Amino acid sequence: MKAFIREFKEFIAKGNVMSMAVGIIVGSAFTAIVTSLNQDIITPLLGLILGQIDFTSLSITVGNASIAYGNFIQAVITFLITALTLFLILKAFNRFTAKKKEAEEKKTEEPAPVPEDIQLLTEIRDLLKKE
Repeated sequence: MKAFIREFKEFIAKGNVMSMAVGIIVGSAFTAIVTSLNQDIITPLLGLILGQIDFTSLSITVGNASIAYGNFIQAVITFLITALTLFLILKAFNRFTAKKKEAEEKKTEEPAPVPEDIQLLTEIRDLLKKE
């Protein structure tokens, strides 16, 4: 039991757990943004384009059971819209980070110009070595 508690303490103390907790919190906040983008902007625009298609009322009654396959279709459409939205957001984010990375690489690739006085001292040193 003591070994278990010690292992648990080590697990909790690791930075990975804290990073994961922060990721979950930021992820849930990001979910609210994506949901709002879908429900408040993209879905109404698609409704205008497609003529307010709503599948939720579609169902089949078999005996006493009602199979609401329209809800499933609507859920699939919502999933596809959400996936497309996330794809576009991540694509824009990746493009931004790629440009930032390229700018940083250019900075590191170009060596700083050597000041003129240092160049002269280097030449004098090289001449003295030859003698």
